[in-house]
Amino acid sequence: MRKIILLALGLLLIQCTSVKKHNETLYKEIKVKQLHKDVDYAYKKLQKMQPKLYQYISKEKLDYKFDSLKASITKPLTSYDFFTKLSPVVSEVRQGHLFTYPKLKRYSKKEQKNLKKQISSFSQFEFEIFDNKLYVVENKSKIDSIKIGDELTQINNEPVQNLINDAKTWITSDGYNTTFQDKFIAQRLGTFFTFKYQIQDSVAFQFNNDKSFWIKRINKDTVSDKTSKKKNEKFTKVQRDSLIKVNRRLSKLGYNKDTKKYNRELTFTAKDSCTAIMKIKSFTIGNYNSFYKENFNLLKKTGTKNLIIDIRNNFGGRIDEISSLYSYLAPDSTYTFVNESEVTRKTSLLQTDYFKGSKPVSFIVKGILSPFFYSYMFFKVHKKEDGNYYFNSNAKEKKSSDLRFNGNVYVLINGGSFSASSILSTKLKANKRAIFVGEETGGEYNGTVAGFMPQITLPNSKVKMRIGLMYVNAQEKTDIIGHGIYPDVTIIPSLNDRLNNNDPELNYILEDIKNKSKLELEE
Repeated sequence: MRKIILLALGLLLIQCTSVKKHNETLYKEIKVKQLHKDVDYAYKKLQKMQPKLYQYISKEKLDYKFDSLKASITKPLTSYDFFTKLSPVVSEVRQGHLFTYPKLKRYSKKEQKNLKKQISSFSQFEFEIFDNKLYVVENKSKIDSIKIGDELTQINNEPVQNLINDAKTWITSDGYNTTFQDKFIAQRLGTFFTFKYQIQDSVAFQFNNDKSFWIKRINKDTVSDKTSKKKNEKFTKVQRDSLIKVNRRLSKLGYNKDTKKYNRELTFTAKDSCTAIMKIKSFTIGNYNSFYKENFNLLKKTGTKNLIIDIRNNFGGRIDEISSLYSYLAPDSTYTFVNESEVTRKTSLLQTDYFKGSKPVSFIVKGILSPFFYSYMFFKVHKKEDGNYYFNSNAKEKKSSDLRFNGNVYVLINGGSFSASSILSTKLKANKRAIFVGEETGGEYNGTVAGFMPQITLPNSKVKMRIGLMYVNAQEKTDIIGHGIYPDVTIIPSLNDRLNNNDPELNYILEDIKNKSKLELEE
């Protein structure tokens, strides 16, 4: 027991020392020679790992960009200053999943635990950009005097526009479209602030109406969630069965305990069940198979004629989920959802972050299974006659669901419809299975580089790059390169729409359904 205690104390001491040492280097300047090595290292990693590296920019131009970056570094820089120079060059690749992260402050396990219990200053609001200005569109804070439509003009006495302009050099959409950046920046404003200023306990927000507030990090609700079990609490069998049933339903809907919102929902617009709205915020959390099976069965039983799928500001997620959803919407009895994914070489997928986020027990289990995992990743990649390497995933012919919906389908999209949302939209658009309303998606019609996305760390600056290893794309293609799925009806909401709680895209669809129903009755 004594040895175990000493070992635990030793590990704790090492961790504390490591955190302190790391944080002391945050603002230390790095030599020019070392920074030049990091530039070369970053470009070599991109060439080795990133498929379609020269899809939107020629090799000659990208070579020139990296050479110019090296030439511009003539004096020592901090890691953050180096990040601000490197990130815009990496963004020239124009692959939205390719992302650069600055070196950030580290925290002890105790500090991390406390941070997880808190809601940041930015997460207490939802913002949206209109005409290059940032507005509050939802206030979840305890400050009632901050109203919907208030323009946030300064953060810690710095113009918000500076942060927005910085962020626009750090991120890109897939290709050349411009709809993605504003949506992503508005939703992840706190992330970009942290890139620049690290995590802060409170932040000064100033609005255009001379309102000014210090927004502090606050603790999450301490009131017990009805679905959570208190320590040492005992349940009767009836209570336990009821709790299991509730938890399964919350999992199906993808319930987020932090936001108190559901990831996916199905509602009907009227008692006659003629029109249903399926809102999906992301293709990530929750038991999607149960959700789609249950709800498409419901649509069949109720004889629903119109289905509206809302994937606005859905940044993507699991390919398996969108393939599952498509099986209920496909026009034919069989379908092939995506092509085989192109990778750069036979060993590409050995670069995955297999152990990332593993806790001690799962780390051991993964360690035991790692030979099988890496063998699978190696042998599933094969070379084709075109000289390129491919990973066979989701490329097999599949059967459409027996609960396939045969009614009218409408899809709500905007610049925040990215990644998996765009792949799903490509399939529905190309097969003329839906009418699209909104604005051009942020993701490319012809595919995206994503799949496994490991982070690599540059050796000297410790700046990180997230690199997609797989070119994921549907069989259907368009001749318009570097743009998303265009809507059949373009409708861009305004600030006034938000102030009046008006949804012009949805209203258009409901009116269209109403008019078509009238015509059917007249005939």
